[in-house]
Amino acid sequence: MENFLNFLDRRIMNEIFYEFREVSIDHSENFSIEIILHFLAKSEGCLMLYETKQLITKSSTSQLDKLVIEALQEIFKNVDNAINLVKGKIREIFLSYS
Repeated sequence: MENFLNFLDRRIMNEIFYEFREVSIDHSENFSIEIILHFLAKSEGCLMLYETKQLITKSSTSQLDKLVIEALQEIFKNVDNAINLVKGKIREIFLSYS
């Protein structure tokens, strides 16, 4: 996550996109989800897609998704108040520019 934050100054827009993906389910009420964060950046004339993934374990009744997004938004506000988290995928936008 630290490396991801270090490259935020290279972003070309103020939106950081996120998506959740379920990665494993055990036989209890807990399961793992992955939060994927990505943004477009420009460096030395090249357009790049920066991405990071974090694995989170939660129970099926937990509102952890919402809490994670709120905590991440606070972290990004400390870096730059203009940054907004947006639910969605940016890969299609990146591929259309490539």
